[in-house]
Amino acid sequence: MRNPLKFLQEVKQEAFKITWPTKKDTLTGSLMVFVLASLAAVFFLLLDQILRFFLNIILTINF
Repeated sequence: MRNPLKFLQEVKQEAFKITWPTKKDTLTGSLMVFVLASLAAVFFLLLDQILRFFLNIILTINF
């Protein structure tokens, strides 16, 4: 079993090693996520519309 005091000291040491992203990095990452999510939304919208069109054609065929 480990010493709780030593554990807390190690946690404190590790906490000081944390490097937070800069404002520029945060904005760049956020913009990339927004753009890629928008592209994915448009792609799936178009795919859905195309599949709906073909499904309507298939369902309207009379045998």
